[in-house]
Amino acid sequence: MKFKALIGTSILAMSVASPAFAQDAADETERDAFGGEIVVTAQRQSERLQDVPIAVSAFSTEALEAQQIKTPSDLQLTLPNVTFTKTNFTGASFTIRGIGDLCVGTTCDSATAIHLNGDPLFSTRLFETEFFDLERIEVLRGPQGTLFGRNATSGVVNVITAKPKLGAFEAAAEAEYGNYDSMKGKAMVNIPIGDTLALRVAGIYLNRDGYTKNLFLGNRIDDRDLYSVRGSIRWEPTPDTTVDFLASYFHERDNRTRIQKQQCQRDPTGILGCLNTRRDNAPFNGNATFTAALTSREFLAIQGIPTAFALGSLYGPDVYANTTIPSDPRVVNTAFTPQYFTSELTLQGEIEHNFGPVSLQVSGQYQKVKLDSMQDYNSNVGNRALYAGGLNTLAFFAANGIPTGLPAPAPAFVPGSAAYFAPVAAAIIPNGPNGDLCTSLPEETGFGSFGGNKICDATSLQFDRSNQYNTSWSAEAILSSDLDGPFNFLLGGIYADYHLTENSYYVNAFPIDYLTGVLGAFNSFANGLPPSFLATPFFRNNTDDLKITSYGIFGEAYFEFSDRVKLTAGLRYNNDKKSVLARSTLASFLTPIGLNSDTVFGSPFVGSFDADPGTPGNQIIQARSVKFNKLTGRAVLDFKVTDDNLLYVSYSRGYKSGGINPPLQPIFAVPESFKPEQVDAFEIGSKNTFGNGELQLNLTAFYYKYKDLQLSKIVARTAVNDNINANIWGFEAEAIVRPVPEFVVNLGFSYLNTEVAGDEFSSNPRDFGGGRADAVIIKDITNAANCAVASTSGSVAGVNGYVNQINSLINAGAFAANGVRGGAGLQGTTPFPSDGGIASTGAFSICGILQAAAATVGPAFGGVEVFSAGIPVNLKGNKLPQAPNYKFSAGAQYTNGFDNGMSLVPRFDLAYTGDSYGSIFNGNVNKIKGYAQVNAQIQLNGTDDKWYVKGFIQNLFDANSVTGLYVTDQSSGNYTNIFTLEPRRYGIAAGVKF
Repeated sequence: MKFKALIGTSILAMSVASPAFAQDAADETERDAFGGEIVVTAQRQSERLQDVPIAVSAFSTEALEAQQIKTPSDLQLTLPNVTFTKTNFTGASFTIRGIGDLCVGTTCDSATAIHLNGDPLFSTRLFETEFFDLERIEVLRGPQGTLFGRNATSGVVNVITAKPKLGAFEAAAEAEYGNYDSMKGKAMVNIPIGDTLALRVAGIYLNRDGYTKNLFLGNRIDDRDLYSVRGSIRWEPTPDTTVDFLASYFHERDNRTRIQKQQCQRDPTGILGCLNTRRDNAPFNGNATFTAALTSREFLAIQGIPTAFALGSLYGPDVYANTTIPSDPRVVNTAFTPQYFTSELTLQGEIEHNFGPVSLQVSGQYQKVKLDSMQDYNSNVGNRALYAGGLNTLAFFAANGIPTGLPAPAPAFVPGSAAYFAPVAAAIIPNGPNGDLCTSLPEETGFGSFGGNKICDATSLQFDRSNQYNTSWSAEAILSSDLDGPFNFLLGGIYADYHLTENSYYVNAFPIDYLTGVLGAFNSFANGLPPSFLATPFFRNNTDDLKITSYGIFGEAYFEFSDRVKLTAGLRYNNDKKSVLARSTLASFLTPIGLNSDTVFGSPFVGSFDADPGTPGNQIIQARSVKFNKLTGRAVLDFKVTDDNLLYVSYSRGYKSGGINPPLQPIFAVPESFKPEQVDAFEIGSKNTFGNGELQLNLTAFYYKYKDLQLSKIVARTAVNDNINANIWGFEAEAIVRPVPEFVVNLGFSYLNTEVAGDEFSSNPRDFGGGRADAVIIKDITNAANCAVASTSGSVAGVNGYVNQINSLINAGAFAANGVRGGAGLQGTTPFPSDGGIASTGAFSICGILQAAAATVGPAFGGVEVFSAGIPVNLKGNKLPQAPNYKFSAGAQYTNGFDNGMSLVPRFDLAYTGDSYGSIFNGNVNKIKGYAQVNAQIQLNGTDDKWYVKGFIQNLFDANSVTGLYVTDQSSGNYTNIFTLEPRRYGIAAGVKF
């Protein structure tokens, strides 16, 4: 018999009929009132969904419209064991069966491969837009690689656009208006050009007001203003040859926010910033931050700088002490309005020719992506009145210079010293200490305020910027057979090239400009150098260049033992090479004010900067490269019990390449690279249709054994990645019930269990003491990083006594030889609040001195050990992040047909997602509570489906459900960024089709 090999996935949908945009009978489809099973002949051969021995769900354009799946986030409400959340750095994580983008960084591969028309996409903004003019969306759960050109350990999302139709003119348009003054339009036109050529053009435009109210400025933020256009050409020069071209462009520029809210259980000590028990709507303690530490009286004292320059004390009130955080996630206080821009150009081409027994498909794609986003970093407005003393001192020194301390009647000033402070004051307080405060813009030259690149405001601003520019291309060829007899095959190869030319994450704040200016002035004055500042006057973690090349050879063989039993066996070889140039800067080296150079790296003093301490000498930038290769595969045995009942069992091995960790500042001992991850996946499934289609029931059970799962954590203000082992298992059920053709119910349920396997140790950023009472958590006053000091003999009194002794010696100037002067006034250890979830005590101190003195002073206190990256805890048995324990979804619709040919279709959908965690360290503070979302819609369809009008509501109960968490760095205050579903949206829409 003729065997139709599955290539890619099945191209079908368990879908809901929505007569708008319904396809003509001329299409190769088979439908009932629910949409039924859709079989579409596409670029690759396909089978009915119920014949495919793999866990796959697919949605036609009708299903997307009916179930109100307008964005990628909406997909999670219907699919079993699938979640979607925005992430901290302008990205998103599409998690399947507990595996998502837990790796953070430019060299990380995505766990879930995103494809457009079968071609893999890199760093795509495809999911920024809303869906329009699609043929279908396919979601495969489980490792892929022997059919798709890009490896994936969790699964594949394949977005397939609608193709031009030959010989027929078609057009469709839809207009929508909703709350938040939302206006959206979609349109499509299909134009035949002769008998063998057709053109299809489609587009979408969306403009709405912001979801979030900013009380401080009285405006709304988190709006959208975007458009996307797509043009496609299909040419069929012969019955056996099809040529497709596609060009797509997406553009967005608005005040969209990346982060919805920040939460914190406020730490009154300032050593951690936030505590470890719960997430409150409360401000973090600003004294825990880098800016507070390096502008404090305590730090300036050890530098020998007059403490009158201090903007505060680490033991005094912090800038957020008397502020409040609105409990409503959609209400904020911010002095900085977000800015968001992204664009993506995609070009695709594909040629397919059928030679009879075999067919050849050759395709390629090119992408160009730009992304730039800025947002308030602390989501709060601080009290600038605390800065008055330091600002007045700077203004005084700028006008008069450094006093020599001579006795009255009038102090004398060091001649020429004012010249060192005047340019600093002119840059950051140009209108005096009571005027606007100027903050550096996050820009590539590195001069910031000291080069005139600044923003000035009455408040002390703090904001971040995340930007990225990249291009990529790939070429793929697939040869597949359609032979008579029991044997068939598929053979493919792909080559991909990715080039990132800019990726930076900036943190800007007025106190950073202040400290880099003041410290630079004192440093350059003391050494007889030209008036200088410390560059860069903002934190910048920069990937200057990243090149990734990858090629894979893959294939599958299919053997039919009989009409009912089939064996599939596949192999893949993958080769990945990555090379990167990167550096991290923050107050790193002196740069003369007024330097005639394109960037601060032209400074004559840049030689003191080392971007790569692990390599001898001083490097201006860190260069790293890695390469990986792996052989993977899969095997599937499926048995058709009847024509409507299928059983299958499968094994597959998935692989995702490793990468390179970015440079850190300050320097901590972390691996330079992280290893590839590998998963062995076992699955058993059953696909069933009963009662001539009245019930469709699909069941799947799976077990995954992960080796070297990639997982990120924040160290020294930077995301670094490590590897752990994990086990995952679960169960999925999907059903469609059609008691009568007009009434359809779809149901879904999934259970998921994830756990860290074996002993895996890592330090919890929320608790560097590792839960030990015989430890002291230290806030380092020289960089605001945390470390921990622990007793080697279990002595609580001993470890506290050691820290108190060292602080006394620091205060007395005993470490002057180490460049640390006395007079810091450091206090002794202090307990954290009893409800803070911290067993250790805490103190402000200097980690390097505590480490250096441990061998000489420590034995007198029973012995101590200093953990620069915190005391590791065992993660064994912990749940993986973004892995809900269970999910449930249900939807129902009824088609009321009228005698005049019109119909009225109401629909109701409910989805519930169970509890999960936002961090591998679990605990209540990291818990994401389960949530429900309810959608409803009613649609009136005209005769012959030529027009329709509908009303809709999404998130009926306006739930502010949290989908993901991100715990920031200790030098930023350890607060938690949360990401939420969109609020309640409702409106009306009307559409026509020609």
